[in-house]
Amino acid sequence: MSLNIGIEEAKTKEIAKDLSRLLAETYTLYLKTHKYHWNVTGPMFQTLHLMFEQHYTELALAVDQIAERIRVMGVKAPGSYSEFAELSKVKDDATSDTPANKMIETLLADHEQVVRTAKDVLNAIDGANDEGTNSLLGARIEFHEKTAWMLKSLLG
Repeated sequence: MSLNIGIEEAKTKEIAKDLSRLLAETYTLYLKTHKYHWNVTGPMFQTLHLMFEQHYTELALAVDQIAERIRVMGVKAPGSYSEFAELSKVKDDATSDTPANKMIETLLADHEQVVRTAKDVLNAIDGANDEGTNSLLGARIEFHEKTAWMLKSLLG
């Protein structure tokens, strides 16, 4: 049974589907960032190790918020690696020895992708009377844009 929150039921399903893509990308980015945190080496080790920890901690919180918003819409949130791989444009890094600069470049591109996905969802909720999702998306966009800027500044 759906909540009566002033959003048409058909629209809640559409929003939940779009949020599922955002969830998949956020979770995949969380895993990749955590992996890079564990495995970064080189002269920027300390800076990147701490930065990646801050990023994956924020992403872990975001994953829960996005999944809970999907549940508010009355839809089950995806939660398996196979579901995330199918939904996400952010891809896993199966490389065992990624250089630090490549980590930065990859994470930069991934954060930019998540911003684009969040903005797609933002466009999809236009006129849906969905302030909850709008608020969530604003916070996600702000985080990913700022993170992308910080990562890009490391590349010069």
